[in-house]
Amino acid sequence: MIVSNQTETTFLKLVNQHKGILYKASRIYADSIEDREDLQQEILIQLWKSYQNFKGNSEFSTWMYRVAINTAITYLKKEKQRTNTYTDAPHHFEVQQEDYNPAKDKQLEVFYYAVQELNAVEKAIIFYFMEGMSHKEIGSNLGLSEGNARVKLNRTKEKIQQIIKKSGYEF
Repeated sequence: MIVSNQTETTFLKLVNQHKGILYKASRIYADSIEDREDLQQEILIQLWKSYQNFKGNSEFSTWMYRVAINTAITYLKKEKQRTNTYTDAPHHFEVQQEDYNPAKDKQLEVFYYAVQELNAVEKAIIFYFMEGMSHKEIGSNLGLSEGNARVKLNRTKEKIQQIIKKSGYEF
């Protein structure tokens, strides 16, 4: 793929505008800080590899959500089979770090603990919900009807509440 500086600059600008997607996807799908960083790098690599296919038929953020979720699910499947192989990411792809420390917020930590107990589809539903997507948008992104997305979201919220109750933490 031949890349112009303008293409790379545009890509990095868009990724930095929507970097919260990287943080949330990695936080939902990975436990440790190291795994989150690895997953963020893998998402960046997949975004870059598929950027040439982004036609602008949807918002960049919508496309980025799909790539992030699909990459996270695929990455976790591969990670279970992988022994310590390392993928080199381009050195010039650095996302500006957010001044945010989730360890300071116990409620958020408990929430993410509960989310780790969900299956991949439930994690995706919560991720999209956290991004403020409507039931219709969630359904569209996951190949579900609007009604089915609504039901799955409500069941997932209830499941998170049950997990938190079992953990003994009260808000």
